Amino acid sequence: MYKFTLAFYLILTSVFATAVHADEAQDLSDIQQKWAIANYELQDDAQIDAFTQLSEQSALFVKNYPSSAQTHIWNGIVLASFAGAKGGLGALGLAKEAKASLENALSIDGSALNGSAYASLATLYSKVPGWPIGFGDDDKAEKLFKQALAFNLEGIDTNYLYGEYLYDEGDYKQAKARLLVAQAAGIRDTRAKADKYRQQAISQLLVKVDKKLKR
Repeated sequence: MYKFTLAFYLILTSVFATAVHADEAQDLSDIQQKWAIANYELQDDAQIDAFTQLSEQSALFVKNYPSSAQTHIWNGIVLASFAGAKGGLGALGLAKEAKASLENALSIDGSALNGSAYASLATLYSKVPGWPIGFGDDDKAEKLFKQALAFNLEGIDTNYLYGEYLYDEGDYKQAKARLLVAQAAGIRDTRAKADKYRQQAISQLLVKVDKKLKR
């Protein structure tokens, strides 16, 4: 009886764990798809409304799976994007929340989603104003981008974000190198909408980089 009970328990917990992972994966995909729409296809009040709803959904995602690094990563991405859409000093609170969420992800598993927390946190440090207004810090951004590349040397997002940072820093040669890697990454089946717009942004930034290099 003990062996039967133990075997049944192991089967039951295995099935439950599989179901939980499946639910988490579905919730993640839903947030990613909604983020792509809000970030790339909406503007003004419609975009703010979409990010307001999505930030509530991503907060619930974290609540449902608090020990999963990817939930904290995507909550951070949503909040950071919301801050970018909102703009101004009023967005600083959202940026700080995004920073905290991404730091939580790193404390759980820095390798999750190919080191996405490092790249997203690096972008925050590069975009947010520095002291005394905000926590922006280019040195920290540079360090975090390099850590992100250690996990995902050929990824579209990390290379684009780092390339954009290098462009803003005036390092056009290295910016082009990163952007070409991002361009070569193509479009992922699971992130087709977001990657389509990302590839457009890569092409547009490469044009700007080439103009700078020709001067």
